[in-house]
Amino acid sequence: MKLPSIDLNHSVLTWIIIVILVALTTGIIVYFLPRKAAEKYAYGEEIIGKPWAHERIISDEDFPVFKSEETLRSDSADLRKKYKCAYQKNLNIGETAIRDFNAAVENDTTGVLKTYQPSIVRILHSIYDRGIMSMEERDKVQSDFSDTITIFTGKYGVSECINDLPKVTDLYDRLFLDDELTQHRDELEKFNLNNYVRPNLIYEETTNESGLRDLFSGIAPTKGSVSVNEKIVDRGEIVNEDIYQKIDSYYKKKGEDEKDDDTSIQNMFIGQSIFVFLFVLLYSIYLKVFRYDFFKKPRNLLMLYLMIIVFSLIVSFMVRRILLSIYIVPFAIVPIITRVFFDSRTAIMTHAATIVIASVAVSGQYDFVIIEMAAGIAAIYSLGDMSKRANLFTAALAATACAFVVYYALEVMHTKQLLIADDSRFFHLAVSGIGLLLAYPLMYVIEKVFGFLSKITFYELSDTNQPLLRMLSEKAPGTFAHSTTVGNLAAEIARRIGADQLLVRTGALYHDIGKMDNPAFFVENQAGFSPHSRLTEKESAKVIIEHVSKGLASAEKYGLPDVIKGFIYSHHGKGMANYFYVKYKNSHPKEEVDPALFSYPGPNPETKEQAILMMADTVEAASKSLDEYTDETISKLVNELIDKQVSEGFFYDCPITFHDIAVAKQVLIERLKSIYHTRVKYPEERKQE
Repeated sequence: MKLPSIDLNHSVLTWIIIVILVALTTGIIVYFLPRKAAEKYAYGEEIIGKPWAHERIISDEDFPVFKSEETLRSDSADLRKKYKCAYQKNLNIGETAIRDFNAAVENDTTGVLKTYQPSIVRILHSIYDRGIMSMEERDKVQSDFSDTITIFTGKYGVSECINDLPKVTDLYDRLFLDDELTQHRDELEKFNLNNYVRPNLIYEETTNESGLRDLFSGIAPTKGSVSVNEKIVDRGEIVNEDIYQKIDSYYKKKGEDEKDDDTSIQNMFIGQSIFVFLFVLLYSIYLKVFRYDFFKKPRNLLMLYLMIIVFSLIVSFMVRRILLSIYIVPFAIVPIITRVFFDSRTAIMTHAATIVIASVAVSGQYDFVIIEMAAGIAAIYSLGDMSKRANLFTAALAATACAFVVYYALEVMHTKQLLIADDSRFFHLAVSGIGLLLAYPLMYVIEKVFGFLSKITFYELSDTNQPLLRMLSEKAPGTFAHSTTVGNLAAEIARRIGADQLLVRTGALYHDIGKMDNPAFFVENQAGFSPHSRLTEKESAKVIIEHVSKGLASAEKYGLPDVIKGFIYSHHGKGMANYFYVKYKNSHPKEEVDPALFSYPGPNPETKEQAILMMADTVEAASKSLDEYTDETISKLVNELIDKQVSEGFFYDCPITFHDIAVAKQVLIERLKSIYHTRVKYPEERKQE
């Protein structure tokens, strides 16, 4: 048993670890934080229609108000509708089409085309002289540009309305304006004369590009201006389109002014460094004061600081790239994961540190801090005892609902209206709530990467329907009953002295699984006959001791975690199979007996929970050998057995105290009295002579 002591070297090492962690965490987070002025409130157009949640902005210089992209697109579209597209008339297309028609006339055996050839050729010439445009081109021009186009024949151009130009189908319409040709319409339609009507107006790409550039160059990129000392927006004021453009223009101008201003960027860097350093340091001090045990397990610290870094970097990346909204990030994953693997207080502190540090990237929005803090606390509270993984769904639902309510309350305070217009932030918070379900697979990843075990995993392992426990109950029912009783005793001791009762109960259920291979050799499974009567003491001791190694083999086969294996190999420590050792010595008084042949491989308990299991296991097994169950016999048995374990140094390597051992004795005595229903001894009536 280790006595408490002050280790100055270890204290110094702890502070060195804190300094390294604080420096690394601060350095990584601050390096990726946005620092340009233009990035200060980079939330995109989602703030339109909402109250301004930051400080009042007063312009410190004159600057123009830039038009929005939508306004610029609208101006460009208006100018396009006034632009006359240029087309070049290709004379060769018409001549080729007429030649093709004349060739068809020569090949026509009916003689119909020959009869009407002059009229058709005349009409083809008139159509090609005006110019023909394809239907696709006609629709495109009419939707994007002016209905009037400029048609060039060589260097000379004329303006024409598109609606006045002949269409591809106009040949038949013009042919049948003639009374004589109309009488022969059926005959002429058989020849599909539209094949000789082909678009001959070619889009002048170079000319039109140059013309559009000149046209667009006249679009003013600004509308109005803001003067020095003019108020742009006040805190709580609803941001409309005009105010948004002023804000956007202001920070664009600030960004341009400060591109080469290294001093401003350096000052912001210094401020961010101090802020982040302070809160990381405060969080580290909390861990040192209240969770000092974490510094003995680097993986605990690594996971906690890694969560703070990762979520801070996600926010910085989203703000710098102006990606969606930061409210879609499921920040409540941090307290959920921390609560599952550690405790509620550490979960709240880790969540608070993460949110406050991440708020630097969004310029300290108090709405962001309040909403996310409330959601995280709701998630922690709703996790309950975490007996089922389904509790994670409850936590996600509670966190989302709480975020909705808090955001609604803040909006009502800002706008002073109970009805909130269509707001995308509710959608963002809903997406964040769905993202909280990632905690489920993330728990599995963390368990594998960091070697943690959640309470949910312990609940699952302690389910008696687990294959290994069900096999134990079938093959060795006595051992199973013994393990269950030991688990109950150990859990109560753990509850009284502040140890992990779920862990020790789970370990107790598995500590004797090695007895399944030879269940009849263990007294709790025997029914009158003992197979040890056919073995020597050494052989019997070997069978008994081997249940530890066989239990470890079964644990390995069924994938039990290392922390459960620890209960299997430590519940006898380096003790001995005393019954067979003493029996052998008595039957061989002159022989030098090797204690190693009757000793368990160990090691002795290394944790408080393993020590509790050893005490409960030893006492429960020995209690069955009592001839009489009274307060005196039970108390004597418990004290003798545990005092012997203490004197033989079984608890030297674990952090259990004398007070813990005294409490354990008291619990065992109370519980064994209850199990065996001890009663006071009744006096006998004296008979008169």
